[in-house]
Amino acid sequence: MITARQYTREFVSRFIPYLNWLGELKNPDTIMKDCLAGLTVALVLIPQSMAYAQLANLPAYYGLYASFLPVIIASLFGSSRQLQTGPVAVVSLMTAAALEPLATANPEGYLVYAGVLAIIVGIFQLSLGLLRLGVLVEFLSHSVVIGFTNAAAIIIGTSQLSKLFGVTAERGDHFYETIWNVLVEASKHTHMPTLVMGIAALAIIFALKKYAPKIPGVLTAVVVTSVISYVIGFESLGGKVVGNVPAGLPSLGWPTFDMSIALDLISKGIVIAVVGYMEAISIAKAIAVQTRQRIDANQGLVGQGLGNIVSGLSGAYPVAGSFSRSAVNMSAGARTGFAAIFTGILVAISLILLYFSQYLYHLPQATLAAVIISAVINLIRIKQIKYAFRVHSHDGFIAILTFVLTLILAPHLEQSIIVGVVLSLGLFMYRTMHPHITILSRAPNGDLRDAEVNILKTCPHITIMRFEGPLFFASAMYFEEKVLERVAAKPDLKFIIVDAEAITEIDATGEDMLHQLSLRLAALHIEFVFARTKRQVMDIFIRTGFAGPDWLDHFYRHDESAIEFAWQNIDNCEEEVCPLAKEHECPARRLSPIKLDPQEN
Repeated sequence: MITARQYTREFVSRFIPYLNWLGELKNPDTIMKDCLAGLTVALVLIPQSMAYAQLANLPAYYGLYASFLPVIIASLFGSSRQLQTGPVAVVSLMTAAALEPLATANPEGYLVYAGVLAIIVGIFQLSLGLLRLGVLVEFLSHSVVIGFTNAAAIIIGTSQLSKLFGVTAERGDHFYETIWNVLVEASKHTHMPTLVMGIAALAIIFALKKYAPKIPGVLTAVVVTSVISYVIGFESLGGKVVGNVPAGLPSLGWPTFDMSIALDLISKGIVIAVVGYMEAISIAKAIAVQTRQRIDANQGLVGQGLGNIVSGLSGAYPVAGSFSRSAVNMSAGARTGFAAIFTGILVAISLILLYFSQYLYHLPQATLAAVIISAVINLIRIKQIKYAFRVHSHDGFIAILTFVLTLILAPHLEQSIIVGVVLSLGLFMYRTMHPHITILSRAPNGDLRDAEVNILKTCPHITIMRFEGPLFFASAMYFEEKVLERVAAKPDLKFIIVDAEAITEIDATGEDMLHQLSLRLAALHIEFVFARTKRQVMDIFIRTGFAGPDWLDHFYRHDESAIEFAWQNIDNCEEEVCPLAKEHECPARRLSPIKLDPQEN
């Protein structure tokens, strides 16, 4: 029975999770640590968010809008204390892809539907979290995420080439066509001041990262290139700058939109919601391992969902958990969610201060392109694809296919993810329908081992099969086929011993198949014997009568007991030709069957 205290704890952790750490702020040291971490992240977030907003084809200051309230709300209602939410590269790219049809059809409404998309993403995530359906997100397998992330990083990086070279190229139907057009234009009309500015920004970021990692490289690059831009009159030379940034905080309000257009965005919003959450929960879990926190995946969905809804209501665009900023937050010593709240407050202050917006006017767009390129380089992890191949060829195949399809189908990124998910589920069903079956034989040291792997002789009279998976409607036919194949390959076969330790469950189809198969084998004078059957499966056998009184002596707790039983019932032992025999003589006594005591496991 649930006590009042347990109910209160469950209510707090689910609906007001920030109460779990709010009391810790009474400690001045905790506040100091969180404020320092929040400041450190803000120094990275402010320039990075503007760059990501442009990646989403939005004005740079929209990134600042997405870095204020969404950061605070996601921290208050999320599960991880160190997770930093806000604009991220992959979600920004997917936002641009989702809204691309509106860029020409309805350019005035583009900004509005960025907010609508964020609300759609948030409602889907929040609904899954409140209904405790976070497990549904797991249908997006790790292999799909690996392939998509690596391809997306390449797409994001190359999408900034036009800003780096200072050229404008015609957009193609596919992303690779657009990149080719950019390269052609760059070979003829590169704007050298823009290229030099972008290369300088990249040099500053990477040099400081290598030789002075404590100095914020991104912020330094932004400050230095902005000053140079102002001094040399970069804009007058033809270079593109950020321009005017409205001062003040974003206003909250429900956007006015066309419902038919919003409905068209739902499928894309769901894909963004899943990908964004997968990124956030992966980061949260990685942090939890180091901080020994307990992560609630459903609560994480609630936090991300509310963050996206607020982002949409404040006129911004979809957000997600950031791996790089969360890592910075944790390494800077953040102890509670107040660190993210302080980050959001600092962004709000930067929006309020008028001189800050004036300073941003001269920030070269080439610098923002350099910020994006430097950030997504870390997302290219080919080793992860190689690792997936080492784990299982199916996983590697899905990762490669998702990678290739993402590059080919871009900007329609959701299509590659859908194909990857369908393939993942298909291969999962295939593996479930065809679980591994091992034929056991006796090794020289006397233990039972995999006969194929260890190149061992098998017995002509007795076969020991280990079925490694649940025996249900999807795998029952496969089990039957493998048994009959063994019967056909062994004309002198008398006993089939099923090592059932790995059969964790059985359904009506599986039980009926065993019953019918045992009758067919009995007609061929071949007997079924079961060893190491799990209690839950044995209970089903007892209830259905499969382990009835007439067949009770065909169930044993150990493989050796089942082998001895089989030997006792073979007329011509021929121990010398059977490696299963421990001694070169037939057993002289009959073993007692297992006791079907419901108290024993």
